[in-house]
Amino acid sequence: MGFLKDKVAIITGAGRAVLSDGKSCGAIGYGIATAYAKEGCNLVITGRNVKKLTDAKEELERLYGIQVLPVQADVAAGADNAAVVKHVVEETIKTFGRIDVLINNAQASASGVTLAEHTTEQFDLALYSGLYAAFYYMQACYPYLKESKGSVINFASGAGLFGNYGQCAYAAAKEGIRGLTRVAATEWGPDGINVNIICPIAWTAQLENFQKAYPDAFKANVKMPPMGHYGDPETEIGRVCVQLAHPDFKYLTGETLTLEGGMGLRP
Repeated sequence: MGFLKDKVAIITGAGRAVLSDGKSCGAIGYGIATAYAKEGCNLVITGRNVKKLTDAKEELERLYGIQVLPVQADVAAGADNAAVVKHVVEETIKTFGRIDVLINNAQASASGVTLAEHTTEQFDLALYSGLYAAFYYMQACYPYLKESKGSVINFASGAGLFGNYGQCAYAAAKEGIRGLTRVAATEWGPDGINVNIICPIAWTAQLENFQKAYPDAFKANVKMPPMGHYGDPETEIGRVCVQLAHPDFKYLTGETLTLEGGMGLRP
């Protein structure tokens, strides 16, 4: 077992997903969950799709001997989102008694729709599932992360950094998360909480679907990294998340980390 044995991580948007080949890891959240499971970490995974969550629980527990608590949760416009997140945290503490890592990975959006055509509902979808979710989870987990001297890992995107075509709401949500992360790093650093953000590019089932549904937007936005391959959700993105939970990475608190093609960290 690795250095995360008996620690507890909450990972949002971590249901099991595979690529069109039917076997390769097809989602960043599930890739992170797999990387953490290999280090002996117990997991709380959230998402909207119950089957994906139960499939993840079965596979991760069977392969790695850890304990996985799946909790259906959806932060969305019109919902009592504070209560939704409070329930996840309460179930985590009831089951495990601690929180060591919070990973805000969940994000939905209507990518491919131009700014002029975007509806309020589509804009809300991105902001609530991403930015508001990160806000609520960070607030709810703060007391427990302060106690454990834990870590927060959030996700932004090149869509916000570079202004990708057809991704106005997604970019807005991700830039909001980036700003939120920097503030948390400033405020929570004295509490011993490590707060970082990753801007990844990984080949996922969602990206496969984006390519099929919006080929023009895909061509305009998704560029092959210089190293010639997209990041792997588990062995590259997931492993970076594992590193950021290591005590030796505390000095990186407050930095923005960009993962380009899964080939390393750039402060």
